[in-house]
Amino acid sequence: VSDLRPSALPGSLDVSRSMFDLRSPPHRFMKRYDSVSSVPSSTSSRKDSQGSNRSLDTITLSGDERDFGRLNVKLCYVSSVEQIWITVLHCKDLSWPSSCGENPRICVKGIITLPKPVHFKSSAKEGCSDIEFMETFVFAIKLQSLQAVRLVFKIQTQTPRKKTIGECSLALRELSSQESSHWLDVSPPSK
Repeated sequence: VSDLRPSALPGSLDVSRSMFDLRSPPHRFMKRYDSVSSVPSSTSSRKDSQGSNRSLDTITLSGDERDFGRLNVKLCYVSSVEQIWITVLHCKDLSWPSSCGENPRICVKGIITLPKPVHFKSSAKEGCSDIEFMETFVFAIKLQSLQAVRLVFKIQTQTPRKKTIGECSLALRELSSQESSHWLDVSPPSK
């Protein structure tokens, strides 16, 4: 416990040299953090649940926490000719298993989940963090049929072997003649 009263004798021994002394200026024992960096060093580490220290940039996320990438598509329904226009634009921040190699050939397979499913597939591109497809697919299907189903996208590797590495889907009930752009989160393929 610190004595908070001023010392009666100028040279008296008390806890004024200790960091618990509330009379000493606070900046002597406090570290200051500015708004640019909230950590004192450039490499910070945290203790995980087992108590071991790991650098924050080496923590790998598992399960749902991991980011599998995002797919950008545009949709439009041209009612005068009863056609759905699906444009696969690009895939960003895509991740794939190391078993697929460093730069596998990747394509996007689409499925309109009608009673008799409609399938389409983009051309295969070299895997990287931002894959541009820019491909449009057009199908003549009545709007009422489309508004009750989903559009499913499967991200697949073509080399070294065909494998689904992620998927995402979108309900078509909001389909209209106004072109709409969608960013879909890619998730691990369902078993």
